[in-house]
Amino acid sequence: MKNKVKFGTSGIRGLVSDMTDKVCYAYTLSFLDYLKSIDAISDGHSVGIGGDLRKSTPQIMNAVAAAIIDAGYHVVNCGLLPTPALTLYGISQKIPTMMVTGSHIPDDRNGIKFNKPDGEVLKQDEQGILAQDPTLNDALFSGESLLKDNYLPAVDKLAEQQYIARYLDFFPENALSGFKIGVYEHSSVARDLLQTILSGLGAEVIALGRSDHFISVDTEAIRPEDVLLAKQWSEQYALDCIVSTDGDADRPLVSDAQGEWLRGDVAGILVADFLQADAVVTPVSSNSALEKSKRFSQTVRTKIGSPFVIAAMQAISNQSIVVGYEANGGFLLNTPVYLKHQQLSALPTRDAVIVPLCILFQAKQQACTVAQLLKTLPERFTYSDRIKNFPAELSQSILRDMQSGQLETDAAVFARLFNGKIDAALNFDATDGLRITLANAEVVHIRASGNAPELRCYTEADSYSRAKALNQLCMQQMNGWKQ
Repeated sequence: MKNKVKFGTSGIRGLVSDMTDKVCYAYTLSFLDYLKSIDAISDGHSVGIGGDLRKSTPQIMNAVAAAIIDAGYHVVNCGLLPTPALTLYGISQKIPTMMVTGSHIPDDRNGIKFNKPDGEVLKQDEQGILAQDPTLNDALFSGESLLKDNYLPAVDKLAEQQYIARYLDFFPENALSGFKIGVYEHSSVARDLLQTILSGLGAEVIALGRSDHFISVDTEAIRPEDVLLAKQWSEQYALDCIVSTDGDADRPLVSDAQGEWLRGDVAGILVADFLQADAVVTPVSSNSALEKSKRFSQTVRTKIGSPFVIAAMQAISNQSIVVGYEANGGFLLNTPVYLKHQQLSALPTRDAVIVPLCILFQAKQQACTVAQLLKTLPERFTYSDRIKNFPAELSQSILRDMQSGQLETDAAVFARLFNGKIDAALNFDATDGLRITLANAEVVHIRASGNAPELRCYTEADSYSRAKALNQLCMQQMNGWKQ
């Protein structure tokens, strides 16, 4: 029953057609049984649930609620809200939570993200969840899959209110006064909440691009139409910045005054610097300006995925302020930070909202623009793109071919795959996929997505135009591999 719906980052993902009521109910029971086996939940415990704006989300939330109730626990329906808001609520209440979201992937897919009382599940939890063999209550279902009843209670707004207060209380009054900020709403679950926070901090807010249907916004592979829209809106409204997120608001989009979207891994450096981090953890795919900036006592590189970043943050005990970020821009706060005696509590999960707030307030403090802030970092540019519907088996076969373990052989394989169209390979890093440093110091990183049948390519160079051109060249070659 579960074989078509697989574990991705911190939870399950699959086609909506495969995520039947019974499948979602069974996975929820497995998660709850696992929590009970490690003494993380007890009889009568509350469990929070939330969701994004996909059309399939309410039905999946109902299946999750049915399983929670059937297992003897109490449902707290936190409604439609950002993933980090739900996670924060669970941590503060010391209860597990489940977020129904497919993040940035298309509307024909969805997922359930699992959080223990202390935060999201890690890789060591995954096997424990999958090892459970829950007993299904067939009396709840009509036919093979559909639940007979509605199990969702009325929405409790506390989680959303707590998340809004987190930022309104941390930043000074009118921290963003003088800024004119566009909020690209599309189908982000944070679209209204973002406006509340930005205006609450004194900014003038312009709402842009609201959509009644779900739009797949991937902050690592920004759609050409979103690139064009940002430039048009910036000129039309004379904006200082445009802010947006992906579907479940754990990945940010932030632009400068010209409507140029910042790369998430560059934005992460600025946020870490503003928060005066001692140690920064980020995946191997992130921009190397992090190390070149020499702003942090310690930097750690991991495999791609928030569970790996979180595990590495937890392993660092010799630093007082530990943060993490991913190339998608999601920012993780492993330790509390302070701003003029105001505390921002730890939130060790991807968060989108913290990113524009820190960048804009830092720009205000330094009396400069977002673009001028960027110029304080070493000039190292990245670009990424993806091939959708790329069979996972083919991705793994190609990467195995390229990861032979001997530099000479690797270089020969690499040269053959790219037909000699790019510089010679100098170094290979197989931490996650294959990250190849070329003889001219440019970087090509190829990896299969852990959440969807996609093959991704990240490139890095000394100019944006070269990083993009190198990426396009690689994408052309990679598309040929699919034939």
